[in-house]
Amino acid sequence: MIRRYGWIALAVLVLDQAVKQLARGLDAPFALIPGVLGFTYAENTGMAFSLFSGRSWLLGVLSAAVIVIGYLVLRRYRLGGAASVAAMLMLGGAAGNMIDRFACGYVVDMFEVLLFRFAIFNVADAALTIGCGIMAASLLFRPDEWSEKNHGSK
Repeated sequence: MIRRYGWIALAVLVLDQAVKQLARGLDAPFALIPGVLGFTYAENTGMAFSLFSGRSWLLGVLSAAVIVIGYLVLRRYRLGGAASVAAMLMLGGAAGNMIDRFACGYVVDMFEVLLFRFAIFNVADAALTIGCGIMAASLLFRPDEWSEKNHGSK
């Protein structure tokens, strides 16, 4: 799976870090889509919706644990295309935010929904959310994409 789809995780990670670097240099917020989506620099020491704020190091360790546990669970399966894409989106997103937590002590967020009050998020958050949605759809509607490997294979 990683040999074939790993480029997706790498692309998410590179795009996430590049956009975060752009956001760090932002002088003032601006509208990407007027009235809908803005580009605003924010530092989040928590996780989604600023939960567990101030515990960035702990959340970094949690991110690393989720990546390792996810790998250990998923390596037991032969995944179809959609499930593999979902796993790589989630890997890239988790890695992007984990890097920020360890390197900066916070996660850089920049996309602000202007239509209604909503959390500011980043590329990694979007990849994680989309990956989770695809993974759930794969489990529910394409269970044939999940076949357990024989115990002896790796």
